[in-house]
Amino acid sequence: MTKILILGGGGMIGQKLAQRILGQDIFANAEVTLFDRTFSSNDLAVKTKTGDICDPNTAKELASARPDVIFHLAAIVSGQAEAEFDLGWDVNMMAMWHLLGALRTEHDKSGGTYRPRMVFTSSIAVFGGPFPDKISDVFLSAPQTSYGAQKAACELLVTDFSRKGFIDGISLRLPTICVRPGKANAAASSFFSGIIREPLNGKDAILPVADTVRHWHASPRAAAKFLTHAAKLDTEQLEGRRALNLPGLSCTVAEQIEALRTVAGQDAVNRIKHVPDETIIRIVDGWPRNFAPERAIELGFKAEQTFDEIIKVYIEDDLHP
Repeated sequence: MTKILILGGGGMIGQKLAQRILGQDIFANAEVTLFDRTFSSNDLAVKTKTGDICDPNTAKELASARPDVIFHLAAIVSGQAEAEFDLGWDVNMMAMWHLLGALRTEHDKSGGTYRPRMVFTSSIAVFGGPFPDKISDVFLSAPQTSYGAQKAACELLVTDFSRKGFIDGISLRLPTICVRPGKANAAASSFFSGIIREPLNGKDAILPVADTVRHWHASPRAAAKFLTHAAKLDTEQLEGRRALNLPGLSCTVAEQIEALRTVAGQDAVNRIKHVPDETIIRIVDGWPRNFAPERAIELGFKAEQTFDEIIKVYIEDDLHP
């Protein structure tokens, strides 16, 4: 049996990941547990636990079950982390510190035999400008937002606890995941999904930035594949550099809109309303736009090649009549 723990399992990516694990022969006799503060719905045949990820006692309880694989997806999103400074550091960094400490305790209790695989969802927000045309695998991590700083701090913790042998971790710098199903969240990047999702569902959408803004994207389906691929990866191939820039698609908002026009027609495009938001414009201006993720590609990670593909993934997986 492979015991799998998904932190943030009530969120969209957590649910997509659990579905993939249950639907694919990836782990031997997988026993999946989802952890989150709440679950709005969960129709999956898995265990669920609720609690506060920031509570050190919660970390001890989760670690005491000695999961073989831990997917750490729990976080508050970029816009909220910027607006609520203390909460951002508590949830996005201190919770990781408590969990890693609890896992180290279990490692020591086992005589060093317990060493779980941890897959941590980091972000391209760990980078800050000025940017080159494409960010390479050796570009400096110098975040310019609280969210990016919190993710970068966790990457360092994952690397150091892995170096000491307490865990076997890997950090995945996810592209912005698009098109996200459901309602918009507090992420500053939420509009990238909204300008596609809402028109496809017959609703108006707000575009708060210029259509010349360029960004790095991958679908929820690709994200779930990234995570399971990382969980099975031979981490010796990382040679101690345990944070990876993942593949994605670089495109402008205008190119997103053109793809929507191709897939769904002009009526859908007409539902996008440009309403500038200076706060979001300022945040987005500090984000990277394009990558050359050669290490991850060599290690077998894959994403979509066109934004038309990303829209079609949403239609196939999440657009229900």
